Amino acid sequence: MAWKDVFSYVRAVAADKGVTQRDAHADDALPMGARIGSVVQMQCSPVIRAQANGSLIAMPEAGDTRILAVSQVKLEPDTELYRLYLDKGDADAKEKFLQVFCGDDGKVAEVLYCTQLARIVPETADDQDAYTGAAGYGLGDAGYTLWREQLADMLDEAGLVTVFGTADRLDYTRDAGAPDAQFVTPFRGRETRIDDAEGVHGLRQEMYFMPYVRKLADGGREYLLITTEIVESVDGDASKRGIHVDFVIGIPLEQERIVIQ
Repeated sequence: MAWKDVFSYVRAVAADKGVTQRDAHADDALPMGARIGSVVQMQCSPVIRAQANGSLIAMPEAGDTRILAVSQVKLEPDTELYRLYLDKGDADAKEKFLQVFCGDDGKVAEVLYCTQLARIVPETADDQDAYTGAAGYGLGDAGYTLWREQLADMLDEAGLVTVFGTADRLDYTRDAGAPDAQFVTPFRGRETRIDDAEGVHGLRQEMYFMPYVRKLADGGREYLLITTEIVESVDGDASKRGIHVDFVIGIPLEQERIVIQ
C-alpha cells in the first residue's frame, strides 16, 4: 500500500524521487476503491433497523456523502484497520466513519458504520492509567456498562425508552481475549489520518483500543469501541498534543450496501 509513514514529508519524498506533487497520492490502494473526496452511497435501512431495536448509532446527515479523510490504524501485534471518515469531528468531536478490516488475502472481511457517542478527557494520572490499561483494570475489563443517567442529556425521553426500555443500564461484553479473563490488556497501536491526497494535512496519534459488544432486541450486534488517543502531531506540528477517550458506536454493514465512487 502506498501510504507514507509520516504524511508531513510526502512532498519532500516525492520531490527527491523526481515525482511532482500532483503525481504523489497518499490515498492510493485503499479498500473498496476509496479515495479522499470519493462519494459514498450507503443504504440506511440497517441503521434504521438498528435504531428501532435500541441501538445508539446515529443516522448519517445529509452532508455525510464524501470521504473527507482516510486513516490506517495499526494495532499490535498484527491487526490493521482502515477508517474512511465522513465527518472528522474536529469541530464538534462527533466523528462518523466506515471502519474496514481486511483479511490476510487483502479482501474486505468486515465493515462497521461508526458514529461517535462521546469524548472525555482523563484529567488525572489514575484516570489515564485506567483508560490505557496500565492500572490492570478499566479499559480491558470483561464488560463495560453505560448508564441511563449518563445519556440523559444526549437523548430525549422517547430515545431513552427506545434504547433502555425500563432498564437503567446497557451492558457490553469485551470482544477480545479469553471470555473468562477478568482483564485483557488493550490493543496498542497508532493511527495516521490523512486529510488530503498529497498527505500534507492530517494527524498522527497513539491508540489504546478495546471493542465491546451487545445484542440488540432483534439479535443484531452493536459495538462499543473505546479508544484512548494520545495525539502526537497535527499537520506535522508536534506541539499540538493532547489526550482524550472516544466512545464510538458501530454496527456491521454488508459491503454490498455501500457504493464508493
